[in-house]
Amino acid sequence: MIARLARVALLPLAWTAVPGSAADPTSFAAAGEVAAQVAAMGKAMKPGQGFAWQPVVRDGATVAGLEIWKAPGRPAVHPSDGEYVMVVAGAGTLVSGGTLVAPVVKQPGLTEGDRIDGGTTRTLAPGDVFLIPAGTPHWFGITGDRLVMLGIKLPAGR
Repeated sequence: MIARLARVALLPLAWTAVPGSAADPTSFAAAGEVAAQVAAMGKAMKPGQGFAWQPVVRDGATVAGLEIWKAPGRPAVHPSDGEYVMVVAGAGTLVSGGTLVAPVVKQPGLTEGDRIDGGTTRTLAPGDVFLIPAGTPHWFGITGDRLVMLGIKLPAGR
């Protein structure tokens, strides 16, 4: 769930989440704000753009971000980060586990491959929650017009 250079736009930070105060450091985005952000992100995507990411709430360097997938990405591994994800809208497929075939390091923290051999396939729908441990191959397929997820990176060992 890292930006793929040729297919990604990091959209302007138009999110309206309320940052915490000294008394309550909680960062919060109401359901209506999240829905509006998903709609704005979808509208801002260019024709042929397969992926967009935008933060929704944060605590310093820790960010929970919305991802919109309109096309499948490449099978990937994040060696040092796990991913905790909830499906917000749309539908898709998750293939995880197994072995990443023909791995190529694309940037620090991201290795992509041609396919995953021996992975487990799961159907994704709104409300599904999953945790992909650091170093685990994974791939998202899209069923319909999009797959919208809320995700957070978790450093290994956390």
